[in-house]
Amino acid sequence: MAIDEHSVARSERRWATAMITASATLLAAIVYASLGAHITPPSNSLETVDPATLHVAGEFVEANLGTKVESGGEVVARIVTAQFAFQPACVVVPQDTPVTFRIASPDVIHGVMILGTNVNSMVVPGYVSRVRTRFQDTGDMLMPCHEFCGLGHSQMLAHVRVVAKADFKPDANGRATCAPE
Repeated sequence: MAIDEHSVARSERRWATAMITASATLLAAIVYASLGAHITPPSNSLETVDPATLHVAGEFVEANLGTKVESGGEVVARIVTAQFAFQPACVVVPQDTPVTFRIASPDVIHGVMILGTNVNSMVVPGYVSRVRTRFQDTGDMLMPCHEFCGLGHSQMLAHVRVVAKADFKPDANGRATCAPE
């Protein structure tokens, strides 16, 4: 059985044309997404923050971190992710209540995932990641960093403590903290 050189060359040209077309289509999609669609960072947040002054001024100073009931009744948990810790390491939130997590990083890309829930977001320096959720079950939930952020990444863990609404008792300033275990 002889192989016809012309049919082999024709087949090679078809495959080369298909691969060039696929590559050009992918390149066009990338260019369109980056320039035309203005791709935004994860969590659909265009809110920016200066990573260099994150702890010095503004929303993410240490005194503002943790859970707070805002003046309108909204429960907000503010967290800073930095190599290799979450600040604070535990936040307490009420069960069956809408909660907004606002998370920022001063150094590298981190990831936040609360195991057993739909909370999963990247935390990009310079942006505020915002995640809204509602917890159905009470208990402590592990919140690891899921983006490799350096040699101490494997020890970067925090907890979200979900308590019954009746047990959620913020102080006079609207702040709630995890009770010592």
